[in-house]
Amino acid sequence: MNNVEISEQLVKILGLKYEPVAVKLIKEGGDLPEGFEEPEGNIRHCQSIMRARKGESFLLPAGKHACVVGASSLGMVPTPVKVTAGEFHKNLGMFDCADAAANMIMQRSELEEKSVIATVVGPLRQFEFEPDVIILVDLPETLYWLVPAATFFEGGRQAFSTAAFQATCVDSTIIPLLTGKMNMSLGCFGCRRSTDIRNEEMIAGIPYANIRKMLEALEKLYEGPMQKARAK
Repeated sequence: MNNVEISEQLVKILGLKYEPVAVKLIKEGGDLPEGFEEPEGNIRHCQSIMRARKGESFLLPAGKHACVVGASSLGMVPTPVKVTAGEFHKNLGMFDCADAAANMIMQRSELEEKSVIATVVGPLRQFEFEPDVIILVDLPETLYWLVPAATFFEGGRQAFSTAAFQATCVDSTIIPLLTGKMNMSLGCFGCRRSTDIRNEEMIAGIPYANIRKMLEALEKLYEGPMQKARAK
């Protein structure tokens, strides 16, 4: 099953409103893929994802990332002192004090500084190579079915990690990449302020290595439980 087929199956089974988005992190020393162009201006990681769900694709070297908080967590640039000290996020009015904001940054998942030279973001169907993560943006009921798919073969429970900031860079890209497990986010201040994500939408990040097994489970769920739950 290639990426076009995977994308089509995800759209069909889940009833997705948007394209499944693929993200590839180009590591230091890696080759930049052909067929992806840099945007004219600088954009945020969250903006690239929200635009990719509507069909656009991007090659974003470090210099094209507009958000230094996201770019630093992605291992592209150093984290500014104002961010690590908590001043930046405290000044946005989202924390009682700088120490609380600094604690969020201290606990975030992040990649080693300068280990990544670019991100490639676009609709999954356009990727002729393997991405690192697939990101879906949709309604809670739609993304809910990823949970029974993730537990279909082995059972257990799903635990999701999120914060007030970095819903797409940390929650939906880095955590799935580092843990090898799906993660979900309700969105964050940054993406809700800077993108067209709707109030009722949320985000899921799935490691690409897991997607075929999840699709196998989704196909089984589609003919039975999913139809029964949605028949109202």
